[in-house]
Amino acid sequence: MNRSDLSPPRTTRPEALAVWLFVVAAMVVAIVVVGGITRLTESGLSITQWKPITGALPPLNEAAWAREFDLYRATPQFRYESGPAGMDLAAFKFIYFWEWFHRLLGRLIGLAFALPLAWYWWRGSIPAGYKPRLLALLALGGMQGVFGWFMVRSGLSGASTSVSHFWLSIHLMTALLTLAGLVWTALDLRRLARIGRARRARWTWPASVTGSVLFVQLTLGAWVAGLDAGHASDTWPLMQGRLVPEFDRSRGLFYAATHDPFLIHFLHRWWAWVAVIALVWFARRVRPLERRASIAIHTAFGTQILLGIATVVAGMPLWLAVGHQFVGALLVVAFAWGAHVLGRTPA
Repeated sequence: MNRSDLSPPRTTRPEALAVWLFVVAAMVVAIVVVGGITRLTESGLSITQWKPITGALPPLNEAAWAREFDLYRATPQFRYESGPAGMDLAAFKFIYFWEWFHRLLGRLIGLAFALPLAWYWWRGSIPAGYKPRLLALLALGGMQGVFGWFMVRSGLSGASTSVSHFWLSIHLMTALLTLAGLVWTALDLRRLARIGRARRARWTWPASVTGSVLFVQLTLGAWVAGLDAGHASDTWPLMQGRLVPEFDRSRGLFYAATHDPFLIHFLHRWWAWVAVIALVWFARRVRPLERRASIAIHTAFGTQILLGIATVVAGMPLWLAVGHQFVGALLVVAFAWGAHVLGRTPA
């Protein structure tokens, strides 16, 4: 028997790869939701150290919990926001759980992507031309973890009692970009499995226009979350009884548009209608080619608008705010589907 007899079979499996990527995409949606809970419960700074390996386990005894609690009590968030009565260990364990669970999901996503990728690579199951894209998605996942730590570190330095809303938006937008890339690649592979000679979809100018508008809206949403700007108003459509709220103009309009909670809230709620116009136009272009994708886009942005208004009017309850973020992730999935439909070329 020669060495070639021991080599794995060289047969590509695009359908299996597509299913795998859809599963990883679902996990990314889940971590976006858990990330929203982590932010809304102000749990993100409860773990003050980055331990990619040993941090996978939570504290296992009371002494370990006491050490973690001592580290948290040294943070500006605890010193300035815990109130006169402070925070007891039970309350700390609650916020610790959400940050730990968020990081655990990140680790599981990394394993769920990296291990099958290595297996499919070794088996020769990856179709020609897809290896660079899969490696790029792996790199994006790694960057996501690094950006997440930079975000946490921004809230542990100086007198800051919260993470930087800029780092939060980078962390979230990297996750959503990874999500879109996973869906797009899975759709390419699924089409290749069904039509053996199918070419990969191309990016189109309608996708660029609509994607840019959506990018701005999602970034504004991340800033709203990072600055707790959702509490700037509990009325709709007016804020403080007026269309344009009062905001700090002392440092100029650009600074206000990137730092002032009232103005950012205002921009997020009204840029949403620019996004609606863009998405309606985009979905109408998709509809003749794939009606289901068009329906998915309409359903996602319609639900997102209603949830956004309800979240504001109800005073930012956790379940509505998390639902708003969840549907935002689904909107990215629907948009990626529609963009892929527009970019398909004849087999």
